[in-house]
Amino acid sequence: MFQLTLGLKICRIINGMWQVAGGHGQINPESAISDMLSYHDSGFTTWDLADIYGPAEEYIGEFRRRLVRNKGETELDNSKAFTKFVPNPGPMTRTIVEHYIDKSIRRMNVKTIDVVQFHWWDYNDTRYLDALHHLSKICDEGKIKHIALTNFDTERVKTMVENGFKLVSNQVQYSIIDQRPEVKMSTLCQKHGIKLLTYGTLLGGFLSEKYLGKLEPTRSQLDTSSLQKYMHMIDVWGGWNLFQELLVVLDNIAKKHHVSIANVATRYILNKPTVAGVIIGVRLGIIEHKSDNERVFGLQLDKEDVDIIKSVTSRSQDLYERIGDCGDEYR
Repeated sequence: MFQLTLGLKICRIINGMWQVAGGHGQINPESAISDMLSYHDSGFTTWDLADIYGPAEEYIGEFRRRLVRNKGETELDNSKAFTKFVPNPGPMTRTIVEHYIDKSIRRMNVKTIDVVQFHWWDYNDTRYLDALHHLSKICDEGKIKHIALTNFDTERVKTMVENGFKLVSNQVQYSIIDQRPEVKMSTLCQKHGIKLLTYGTLLGGFLSEKYLGKLEPTRSQLDTSSLQKYMHMIDVWGGWNLFQELLVVLDNIAKKHHVSIANVATRYILNKPTVAGVIIGVRLGIIEHKSDNERVFGLQLDKEDVDIIKSVTSRSQDLYERIGDCGDEYR
């Protein structure tokens, strides 16, 4: 377990629930809840979700009810769930903000939300500062334990810190091929005690043996929203041929340590300064990788491993120049 902030410990591999929002296969609710209990029993006790991820908050609510029924009320202390507040830009009054927080509380079956991760689509609309002001007041009153961010860039995070907002983390895309957080974000976060929670670390499954030595997939073969999203990132980064070179290197490292390519990719990012946890999507009731993910905790990469990875990534495009800072791909 990792101390994210005072009074809050998390599993460093966080279960991502974007996959229940659609675009990743049909989810059976009963199978999903059963899988959630299995993840919890295996030690994967931290969940990342959002108010816009379809039934994710309701799943957490039912999961918590089952947890109490199976193991008692005290077992809830071992489970952490971070939701996101993703409003459409516009007026951000106390009434509007609290309405959505109360809705998440009801759906998640909690008295207090562990962490609310705030996202804002349009920087030109500076009322995101109003939203943060109200979130902070609601936090002070006990409905939220901690406030965090999702996909904000360094400039905006700096503005928030200068305005006195207390933030525990920023959730950003961070992987072996997308190391944009190292340009500016990590330095600012280290200075102010803000952690990074990372997603896209496995590129939706591309960083695995499944794609090693394979031809570039056609559009029809990209059968999940994640694969479609991260194929675009691979294209911008350097293309399929360079990506294959990276997979060969990662496979050699994985075999050396008797782990998987995904384990190497996860550990590489977990070793980065300010990174508290890596979010790995769970396709509940469809496929699971618990036993594979467990091997990350015993994996240590050495300098030779890191250097050989850099020998490939150093020949890629500069994603900071091509895309911009963290989260800029959404704006």
